[in-house]
Amino acid sequence: MQRVQHLLPADFAERLNFCKWLNGSRHLHRYIMFTDKAQFNLDSVNNTQNSHVWGDENPHAIVESNFQQRFSVNVWCAVLDDQLRGPFILEGRFTGEVYLRFQQEELPQLLEDVPLDKRSRKYFQHDGAPPHSSSGVKYFLNFCFPGRWIGRCGPNHWPARSPDLSPLDYSVWGWMKKLV
Repeated sequence: MQRVQHLLPADFAERLNFCKWLNGSRHLHRYIMFTDKAQFNLDSVNNTQNSHVWGDENPHAIVESNFQQRFSVNVWCAVLDDQLRGPFILEGRFTGEVYLRFQQEELPQLLEDVPLDKRSRKYFQHDGAPPHSSSGVKYFLNFCFPGRWIGRCGPNHWPARSPDLSPLDYSVWGWMKKLV
């Protein structure tokens, strides 16, 4: 099941510009580390951002949920070229401080075996989640990936309402949630 944000008329131009930029180099996609976070819950109440229900007869789906006794865990993953990085469990509530600490302390270990040539040319992508836009995170990304990060307020703009442009959203999370 997916709660999808309606695309706005202005979204088309942003999405087209991003795709043109991405297609501007035949090999750029091999150096973009697409990243995302998903939430998994013990009581089967899932963050529906990464799930779809497609139906020919009845487009409406009903999900019963119990939010009073909720347990959840945030999981981070990345796709770099043809490899999955992670999953990594982000403890506690997902904030800018948690995300920055992850990038500084955990991410380097997850990327240790990436060849130096690829690591030095790598672009870092994340979506427009509010913790991604904290001043500490933006400062860190500008320092570590000068001109080579993709996100809201970044040198390379990630189009709003575009989970279909990320391999994690359209492929990996659905597969992982089925396993869980």
